[in-house]
Amino acid sequence: MGDVRWLSPDEQVAWRAYIRGVAVVLETLNQDMETVNGISLHEYEVLSYLSESADWTLRMSTLADLLVHSRSRLTHTVRRLESQGYVRRIPCEDDRRGVNCVLTDVGYGKLVEAAPSHVEAVRRCLIDKLGSDNMLELGRLCSLVSDG
Repeated sequence: MGDVRWLSPDEQVAWRAYIRGVAVVLETLNQDMETVNGISLHEYEVLSYLSESADWTLRMSTLADLLVHSRSRLTHTVRRLESQGYVRRIPCEDDRRGVNCVLTDVGYGKLVEAAPSHVEAVRRCLIDKLGSDNMLELGRLCSLVSDG
């Protein structure tokens, strides 16, 4: 099993602050999104990624990777969005085993409607508290983790 590299007391405090901070931010953003716009933060993220992609289309497996979601979790989220007319699923043209998720005009309208309150919530619960420089540094540090 080898030697365990235990966290120092300061590292433990920092780790717990990070975990709690992320949880508070995500819960606040999700509650705001649901209250103001009637969709979850995860649903908003799906609409957002699709809107930034070519032809508003992404393969489901690619979308799951971008969102860091399991495929089954994404399937449930997309099913809810599909039932509201925000997205549709179609077979991949180049690989019939794959499925593409496509943003609809209705879904784009929902994204445009939700974006202003979402951006304001992000500013209120994170950027205004950290300041712009710290926010940029946080983004840089998180990229070190997410980019491997």
